[in-house]
Amino acid sequence: MIISRRLVVAFASLLCLAALLPAVGARADNPIVRHIYTADPAPLVFNGRVYLYTGHDEDGSTFFTMREWRVWSSADMVNWTDHGSPMNLATFSWASSDAWAGQAIFRNGKFYWYVPVRMANGSNAIGVGVADSPTGPFRDALGRPLIQNAEIDPTVYIDDDGQAYLYYGNPRLWFVRLNSDMISFSGSPTQIPLTTAGFGTRTGDANRPTLYEEGPWFYRRNGLYYMVFAAKCCSEFIAYSTSSSPTGPWTYRGTIMPTQGASFTNHAGLIDFNGGSYFFYHNGALPGGGGFTRSVAVEKFTYNGDGTIPTINMSTGGAPQIGTLNPYVRQEAETLAQSNGIETEPASEGGMNIGWIDNGDWTKTKGVAFGTGAASFTARVASAGSGGNIEVRLDSATGTVVGTCTAPGTGGWQTWTTITCPVNNTTGTHDLYLRFTGGINLNWWQFTPTGGGGGGNILTNGNTESGTTGWSAFGGTLSSNTSVVHDGTRSLAITGRTASWNGPSQNVTANLTNGKSYTTSVWVRTQSGTPSAKATLAYTVNGTTNYLALTPAAAVNSGGWTQLSGTATVSWTGTLSSATFYVETTSGTDSFYIDDVSLQ
Repeated sequence: MIISRRLVVAFASLLCLAALLPAVGARADNPIVRHIYTADPAPLVFNGRVYLYTGHDEDGSTFFTMREWRVWSSADMVNWTDHGSPMNLATFSWASSDAWAGQAIFRNGKFYWYVPVRMANGSNAIGVGVADSPTGPFRDALGRPLIQNAEIDPTVYIDDDGQAYLYYGNPRLWFVRLNSDMISFSGSPTQIPLTTAGFGTRTGDANRPTLYEEGPWFYRRNGLYYMVFAAKCCSEFIAYSTSSSPTGPWTYRGTIMPTQGASFTNHAGLIDFNGGSYFFYHNGALPGGGGFTRSVAVEKFTYNGDGTIPTINMSTGGAPQIGTLNPYVRQEAETLAQSNGIETEPASEGGMNIGWIDNGDWTKTKGVAFGTGAASFTARVASAGSGGNIEVRLDSATGTVVGTCTAPGTGGWQTWTTITCPVNNTTGTHDLYLRFTGGINLNWWQFTPTGGGGGGNILTNGNTESGTTGWSAFGGTLSSNTSVVHDGTRSLAITGRTASWNGPSQNVTANLTNGKSYTTSVWVRTQSGTPSAKATLAYTVNGTTNYLALTPAAAVNSGGWTQLSGTATVSWTGTLSSATFYVETTSGTDSFYIDDVSLQ
């Protein structure tokens, strides 16, 4: 689907006006996904990113026509990476239709995604997908439904004592206590009494005395349990109740989001992330949008002092950006704040790429911090036609062109080559627009700063494509690997570790600048096990060795690649005699891989 090709003149004018604004204090563009319709947001915080699990409304739907679920992720709340569809109706052999609202959670080193589907006999049931990575692929954990009682909309939460609860229901509200395996439950489903004291009073419907309708979102915060839900169909608003116990009794607290936004349904998901609180919802705000063609949006909010939730209104501005985006490390083309005309698809090199590009189509990435300026722009492209151009523009799709890269025909839409072109006038922080002519697929892009340095990376062979060149083993055995890679054709494997600090390392003594803040990025994947990994700098000054954590420790696993990233200032007083960058685990001696490493 290409939503932007349906733009009416008025909507296009609004976009152009918004695009002309500078990227100072950047905020999300609501809705946050614009190249397909999305619905029923379910956010999950994991390893310093927000993973967003959604449904997908098909184009032109006149009912809730949904055949797959999608995953997105962001570290800054404004630029969202499209991870495609890691689960669909075909995942569940017993399902016949309706890939509706679900929620995912992490436990036991795996990700469990609870979703409602319709069985062949027409009854609704709840299944559970399981994966080793937050982006999948997911497989049917049971080969059958987890719950069959004609209800939908599961929400899941693991309490502080380790007990997991699965709530669900439309038009009733139920819960089960999940066992620690997360794919079975103890006892029978329990129905929650829907009292007016607990869930508000509905008027005009004798069969539905309370406001509760569907779409529960259950969680605990500061000792208080929250049940957020869609209220009073069929012009739904978002309301909530609270309790001092995970199983009630509940007290109705009122309305959170009073408006519908051109969709007669709504569905909420709430998280705390990076010191802020965020409220996800859906509306019908995109061109062609409505009650069956919905789109996900997000707002940042602050809880009241007593834990109550303030009124939150829909906006086009959305949540503010957390930090800025680093253009001097590889960025996926499908990491977007906004786009016009493009679509996404699975890339032969892994992940997704953008494609179906026509003349004048563009992508927008917000809050890109160029610092003292970039010297060149590099992109990974493919074309089964004659190729085309990528115009690099700042702050507007019609802004000044600071560079143009020519992409050749490569003989196939998944036959990739890397192109580079010079850029200028890129100092400071800007919204980055890539505008296209011709027929091109784009997989990723990266800038090189003025002064060179391989994208600012002070590490030699950071992409590991030259084998172990520049690298050594800080204990253990280091080798080049071609079977498991994050990108390109090679990664590095560390085996034979006898201590947690053993890992791939590189001497950076000659390249460090005293007092400089360095941003680190490294992709890690274990061969087995689920340790916590981190990047560390060991530097010796006046004979004393210091250890600086370059990234926070984060859990890694064998099911997919995890990015470790962080920013730290390196400073010293005296004489620096040695400095070593290395990747380690906080405990254990699991073997692991690294790829696409930068320190800049």
